[in-house]
Amino acid sequence: MKNITLRQLRTFERVARNLSFSRAAEELHLTQPAVSMQIKQLEEQAGISLFNQTSKRISLTQAGELMLRHSLLILDDLKAAEQSFVSLKAGGTGRLRVGLITSGSYFFPHLISAFMHGKTEIDLDLTVRSRDHLITLLRSDRIDLAVMIHAPDDPAILAETFAPNPFVLVSAPTHPLTQEYDIPYSRIARECLIVRESGTDTRSATNDTFCTDQSTPRFMEIGCAEAIKHAVMAGMGISFLSAHAVQSEVRSGMLKVLDVQGLPLKRHWCVAHRVDRHLPPAALDFRQFLLTEGGARLEHFTGIDRVHTGIEVQSPGHVAGKTRTIVASSASHEVALRTRALLRDERLPDEHHIQGEDHAGGDDCRPDQLPARRELTHH
Repeated sequence: MKNITLRQLRTFERVARNLSFSRAAEELHLTQPAVSMQIKQLEEQAGISLFNQTSKRISLTQAGELMLRHSLLILDDLKAAEQSFVSLKAGGTGRLRVGLITSGSYFFPHLISAFMHGKTEIDLDLTVRSRDHLITLLRSDRIDLAVMIHAPDDPAILAETFAPNPFVLVSAPTHPLTQEYDIPYSRIARECLIVRESGTDTRSATNDTFCTDQSTPRFMEIGCAEAIKHAVMAGMGISFLSAHAVQSEVRSGMLKVLDVQGLPLKRHWCVAHRVDRHLPPAALDFRQFLLTEGGARLEHFTGIDRVHTGIEVQSPGHVAGKTRTIVASSASHEVALRTRALLRDERLPDEHHIQGEDHAGGDDCRPDQLPARRELTHH
């Protein structure tokens, strides 16, 4: 195989990815006979067939699957080398390709802005999608880093935590549950729980918490975090969301965080990348920035340690109590929970207030379509 060329590897990769000679020819701007010739020469060099061909379709042989794996590694390394050389010649660090789950769009602009400050030589490509979509992009080398909550169960992807991300149960201020404290799970099971779609980190956290052997709340699925919050405000149900995603609405009194036993749920933000690929300089720098400064900066930007977690209830026989807060520690990545309740009409100070925005990202936000359905399958 000493005489295999990069052109043959690139042609093989396109045919293997599309399982079509004609589509590969279109993408490569070649004729189909030219593509067939490249594959034939590659098979002659390898001394083995790489494709099974029938009259209607082709498929990879075992040797073809092995060739594809090695071809991708070679082409990835070549692309990384090209990016490094371009950066070196330009005297900068090049392009930063980052993927972000939609719930992260409430705080991530602050982090990326802090990192990019003064770095005019970096071109940013930011993609906002669901968790499953980001993993696909990461595996196909269309992004270098992915910021998410639930790390993928994949030895080829390394995920490192950099900041806490508690999840809380929220309702409209007029919901009867806002008058209760230490609410048991059995009481929540009687409610309508408005949830994100499958494939999102928020839905994964919801399933982990509420799809149990006990009775499960009725699920109403809406594929947009902003639409979910407005549905909760309208009294259509309650929802389980990241404390970062609801901080503005909780501070303004439009949403209340319910005092439920076992909550907030402890989760963490993590940054993920492929272990079999060398990160470009810009991605290496941003990953290090998140790991060393991300937690502290996130706490500063969002004030999550001062976010009112909604224990705005009055315990029987108590005129006042202690305030429950979330303390976000960037060093230990732990969320400590303090007890107990605020007076019903107390309001938060305006400091560190962050205006809410529409952060639907790559998801279709269609609040006019609210399909209610019960889903008990754990994803």
